[in-house]
Amino acid sequence: MNPKQFLQIGGVVLVLVGLLGFFNVLGPDAANSIFGSSWWFDSAENWAHLVLGVVALVAAFVFPANTQKPLVIAVGALGLLAGLYSAFGEVNLLGANLENPADTVLHLVVGAWALWAGMKKAESLPMAM
Repeated sequence: MNPKQFLQIGGVVLVLVGLLGFFNVLGPDAANSIFGSSWWFDSAENWAHLVLGVVALVAAFVFPANTQKPLVIAVGALGLLAGLYSAFGEVNLLGANLENPADTVLHLVVGAWALWAGMKKAESLPMAM
């Protein structure tokens, strides 16, 4: 997977998570989201996911490859930092509630995935015949 693919796949996932996170299927209680009561996002997280997803999709199709790579590495570093921040007991990050252990795991996994995609060397394409 290269940085452009990470931005495309990650962007779609973030837009979907951001939009779906706004739906409370079990009533007005914020802890009863479409993802279940054990994994929910507050409004700040939903907006962050939605905006970051749109930005990722724009970057995938507008930014040149030499800009996508450092962007994906930065996303990876920020994801790992957010995961570590919440792992050490801090629950509020720029207005978003990270009190859920699934948030910590999600940020650590996405951060590692982004770093892997950003550090990967460009794959050469087969020559056309």
